[in-house]
Amino acid sequence: MKVFKSAVLAFGMLLFAHGATYAQAQATPTQAAPTVHAPFSDLKGIGAGLVIVGAALGIGNLAKGAVDSMARQPEIAGNIQTAMIIAAALIEGVTFFALIIILLQVLFGG
Repeated sequence: MKVFKSAVLAFGMLLFAHGATYAQAQATPTQAAPTVHAPFSDLKGIGAGLVIVGAALGIGNLAKGAVDSMARQPEIAGNIQTAMIIAAALIEGVTFFALIIILLQVLFGG
């Protein structure tokens, strides 16, 4: 729970800093109007990091549950391990797909 509170606080501070950055952009008489950015357009890189962190937490919790289950019932450890590997592969597949989409948006400005 402490990690969740820290993550929410960090995300709130990030949004506050993001808004303050664009609030300071001012036009001078010799300069054209400042460039208007779409809201949250600079947060795509942070999205890639969140995808990786989410996948790591998911696979970590999956492995923790599998090891606990194997400790309780060692006779079905093979079935639990097979299910765990399949689930971890699915989580990694979705993670790579999301990461590729975010990176394409960052590189090509989608």
